[in-house]
Amino acid sequence: MTLNRPREQSTMLQTFTVLLFCFRLSLGMTSIVMHSQPELWIETNYPQAPWENITLFCKSPSRISSKFLLLKDKTQMTWIRPSSKTFQVSFPIGALTKYNAGLYRCCYWKETGWSEPSKVLELEAPGQLPKPIFWIQAETSPLPGCNVNILCHGWLQDLVFMLFKEGYAEPADYQIPTGTVAIFSIANMTPESEGVYICCTHIQMIPTLWSEPSNPLKLIVAGLYPKPTLTAYPGPIMATGESLNLRCQGPIYGMTFALIRLEDFEKSFYRRRPIKNEAYFFFQALKIHDAGHYLCFYYDGSNRGSLFSDILKIWVTDTFPKTWLLAQPSPVVQIGQNMSLWCPGQVDGVGLALYKKGEDKTLQLLDTTPIHDNESFFLNNVTYSDAGVYSCHYLLSWKNSIRMTSHNTVELMAVDKLPEPSLSAWPSIMFKLGNAITLQCRVSYPVLEFSLEWEERATFQKFSVDRDFTISNAEGKGTGTYSCSYHIEAHPSIWSYRSEFLKLMGPAGFLTWNYVLNEAIRLSLIMLLVALLLVVLWIRWKFRRLRIREAWLLGTAQGVTMLFIVTALLCCGLCNGVLTEETEIIMPTPKPELWAETNFPLAPWKNLTLWCRSPSGSTKEFVLLKDETGWIATRPASEQVRAAFPLGVLTQSHIGSYHCHSWEEMAVSEPSEALELVGTDILPKPVISASPPIRGQKLQIRCKGWLAGMEFVLYKEGVQEPVQQLGAIGREAFFTIQRMEAKDEGNYSCRTHTEKRPFKWSEPSEPLELVIKEMYPKPFFKTWASPVVTPGARVTFNCSTPHQHMTFILYKDGNEIASSDRSWASPGASAAHFLIISVGADDGGNYSCRYYDFVIWSEPSDTVELVVTEYYPQPTLVAQPGPVVLPGKNVTLHCQGAFLGMRFALLHEGNQIPLQFQSPSGNSTDFFFHTIGAEDSGNYSCVYYETTMSNRGSHLSKPITIWVTGLLLKPSLLALPGPIVAPGENMTFQCQGELPDSTFVLLKEGTQEPLEQQKPSGFRADFWMPAVRGQDSGIYSCVYYLNSAPFAASNHSDFLEIWVTDKPPKPSLSAWPSTVFKLGKDITLQCRGPLPGVEFVLEHDGEEAPQQFSEDGDFVINNVEGKGIGNYSCSYRLQAYPDIWSEPSDALELLGAAGPAAQECTVGNIVRSSLIVVVVVALGVVLAIEWRKWPRLRTRDSETDGRDQTIALEECNQGGERGTNTRSPSSVSQETSVELPVPI
Repeated sequence: MTLNRPREQSTMLQTFTVLLFCFRLSLGMTSIVMHSQPELWIETNYPQAPWENITLFCKSPSRISSKFLLLKDKTQMTWIRPSSKTFQVSFPIGALTKYNAGLYRCCYWKETGWSEPSKVLELEAPGQLPKPIFWIQAETSPLPGCNVNILCHGWLQDLVFMLFKEGYAEPADYQIPTGTVAIFSIANMTPESEGVYICCTHIQMIPTLWSEPSNPLKLIVAGLYPKPTLTAYPGPIMATGESLNLRCQGPIYGMTFALIRLEDFEKSFYRRRPIKNEAYFFFQALKIHDAGHYLCFYYDGSNRGSLFSDILKIWVTDTFPKTWLLAQPSPVVQIGQNMSLWCPGQVDGVGLALYKKGEDKTLQLLDTTPIHDNESFFLNNVTYSDAGVYSCHYLLSWKNSIRMTSHNTVELMAVDKLPEPSLSAWPSIMFKLGNAITLQCRVSYPVLEFSLEWEERATFQKFSVDRDFTISNAEGKGTGTYSCSYHIEAHPSIWSYRSEFLKLMGPAGFLTWNYVLNEAIRLSLIMLLVALLLVVLWIRWKFRRLRIREAWLLGTAQGVTMLFIVTALLCCGLCNGVLTEETEIIMPTPKPELWAETNFPLAPWKNLTLWCRSPSGSTKEFVLLKDETGWIATRPASEQVRAAFPLGVLTQSHIGSYHCHSWEEMAVSEPSEALELVGTDILPKPVISASPPIRGQKLQIRCKGWLAGMEFVLYKEGVQEPVQQLGAIGREAFFTIQRMEAKDEGNYSCRTHTEKRPFKWSEPSEPLELVIKEMYPKPFFKTWASPVVTPGARVTFNCSTPHQHMTFILYKDGNEIASSDRSWASPGASAAHFLIISVGADDGGNYSCRYYDFVIWSEPSDTVELVVTEYYPQPTLVAQPGPVVLPGKNVTLHCQGAFLGMRFALLHEGNQIPLQFQSPSGNSTDFFFHTIGAEDSGNYSCVYYETTMSNRGSHLSKPITIWVTGLLLKPSLLALPGPIVAPGENMTFQCQGELPDSTFVLLKEGTQEPLEQQKPSGFRADFWMPAVRGQDSGIYSCVYYLNSAPFAASNHSDFLEIWVTDKPPKPSLSAWPSTVFKLGKDITLQCRGPLPGVEFVLEHDGEEAPQQFSEDGDFVINNVEGKGIGNYSCSYRLQAYPDIWSEPSDALELLGAAGPAAQECTVGNIVRSSLIVVVVVALGVVLAIEWRKWPRLRTRDSETDGRDQTIALEECNQGGERGTNTRSPSSVSQETSVELPVPI
């Protein structure tokens, strides 16, 4: 019995969708991710009769797309390819007729293929509105009280939406939304909310024109019955193709049971009638997509449901992940010790079993609980019988056909003494002159330390942690017999048995090839030298015998002979360098590219042309070959360095494998990748390739399809559906695996097909096996000089690794171009040097290297981009906001090139590698420096280069210097003869610094580039400016910086403003405290100019001569006899140029008072003056009264004696001190008498 598939139960699915959503969070599940669907709707310009003119609109939900597809009744298709990527497109339908009525959906193109189709739009006969669709959307609130949103899609805008519930004549709710979707909310679901709902629409202006009712939607409230139990038979982990039975059992008889897979509940809803109180869901042939999380529930005849069962996870796999067995602390155990075998299981819920080779039954078991890191198999009190080979396997309690991958094994050794190691010599057991031998002591498990013994010398002993010992043969003392031993960390006091003896021998005479070659060269050069000396002596003897007197002839002969002698000596001196460790790169002619073109996209075989293109600009002609031997044709290279080979209509004679070569003057290239034509109506077979996969890293699989405009599909062996799909993006596609893991291993292939239906497919490519292998870490790869070089330069690549005795391979643009020979490497060598003696324009590209040791390879190194310059015009480099920057500020270097689509690099003098790379879409880019520091000072330049043709680059830009100021004391800047200079005169700037032997720079505000730089021997630099002009006016400053690292620069000097003019600028004139004179007060006029060291003069209207001169610009003006009133102006002259006066300032008017008292007689002054007058008058009256009383007071005083006078004087004094407020005549008299002289 098989399952009823989802489409047969669409009504029941809608019934229980709300139940699933309301329970989702209570089960601990995260939100279910649905594929984004496009939106499809109708627009019309006849609102009262929409069927008269219909346009369908399709909109992608969240991204722009390059093409859209409209589907009708699953058979007819309409394409829209907008001129630019957009969010939505329109499909004009026109008037609705019986011919264009039907079911419509739309899709849009994504990076990984076509999107999910939109919801189905049903267009019926004219005169009817489209039938709305009805679905639910639950909120995140769990039960009880689940909130439900019911959505009704009416396809047209400005419709009235009605929600009806079965059994009620009136609508339950209605809405008039602004769009095409109405949302009806049912809050706090209760049993009263249950029922069957439908949705209808009508046009606002025509209430009688209704649409067909939507499909009914039945809502129920779940959780009225207890939850069931869900179990799997034979087990939850099965292989593809096997059968599986899921049993859902509840406590109540007669219920209907349902099963749901949470990963895709809309397409995996199964219903089953019960057998008593349980139901069985049978999967006859499991597939990979059947794996997931399952749950079940049951419901009665009124659709009242139970709670959900617990989630059951089902695994469907062909292969279990590999298990690993590790021995702790070591696989070598001393008798009587304890140890553990750790087997980390990677599948939860599956037990593990420990096996020993040669025994059928399991030794130990670990249960099916999740395996933790601290759970292991333990072996206590190890004996000799415990030694052997152990492995760890998954333990399943049910039968299945899941393939177990190979398990690693651990060989356990129980010893009273450690076993002997193996000893070998590299590169051989025979010494060569000047070379050493490395002895390698090997065991298969971790070792604490190795020891090397020399039998001929009892006291000789060497120790090593990395198992390698270097033996030299200086003075013939390295030959002899050697052996090694070791001890492990678990038993540091127990040393192993010694290895077998290994004998090292000296060279058999001197018959090594290197020695013979060098000695032969030396001997031949010595013989040549002796022969040339004899020739010189013979010439001199012959000349004397023949009595030849011409001195010039003798000198010429001797000179020619001596030239040969010097040449021989130079060769003799260089003969020792015949064998070098550098590997010269014989750069192969670049491999050409082969592809096909056609003018019949749907049937390419009707007219096919093969094209061959070379990245080398020196290619002369191309050759096309078939089946590696058959000569097809030769074509000369065009200006685009390519050639066409027309094949015409494909026939059986054309079937075969094609490749092409490019010919240069002295060389022929490697063959291109083979293009295989497999049939007269089948696309050429693509080629698939990928770099070695690395665990946890991104991997790109390249599929080359030969024809442009094809679509690409990637397949994996064992998976029926395509793994990835890519649209028409050229002649090749790159499929990406974001993170390579064990599950991604396998055999992959790719196919291509035409872009439009009916699809025409290619043959599958050859399979590509992806296996994650153990690899050495990537090597360190660099160039000894900068990778940005000029043509003819010498470039050396250095590829190194800490591992020893490796073979190195050099790659350019992914192709192997050179390798290092281990026979030339000295013992222990861990580096290889690849040399390009003279770089050409085609030598640029992306270089990398790898190394290997027999079967184990390393990861690829980082890429070095070699750029060959002087092919394109020079770019310009500008610093913004300027080249002089304070520490901590930001600087942008703008590089402007001449062509689009180039890659830019920024270079810093003193750094070998470029600082930054940019690949902009335009012809310029910006390099940013944030919080710049002293180390960023220096000279910068930029270059741009193409990335498709051997990295051919431009000339370097003109260098620009960046100074980071504020690190040294600021200098002083002085202008001679002064800051004001007449046009045509000469002037000099003197910049005085604090440190000698610095570089001084003159700057002008508003100018990017420095005006001038000098490196004087002292503390001062003089910048001479001859014949200055008006544009030389401005604000100047200077800085200085150190000539060596860290290139620290000073602060700016004080700014100095320079005027190039015949007339200095006019000054300003102001008055203090005001421009109005006050009685008895002076006014100070302040004249201010822009320059120091000047003399000011003040002029008064009406006076022929200047009134005053001042050096500080202050003039004091008084208004004696009204002469200070009037208009004033001032001017100045430079002390260095007393004949040059500035223009006068603007006039300033001083005002005086209108009469002596008018200005000062304010209300306050009048009040104060009146009070003074009153007080003076009152005092005069009092004095007059007292004066009249004076004679009587004098008479009475004369009649008293001295004592009375003394008493009276004391009383008078006391009365004066008390100071009463009333003034009686007697008191006035007493006060008056006190002031008189007293007779004694």
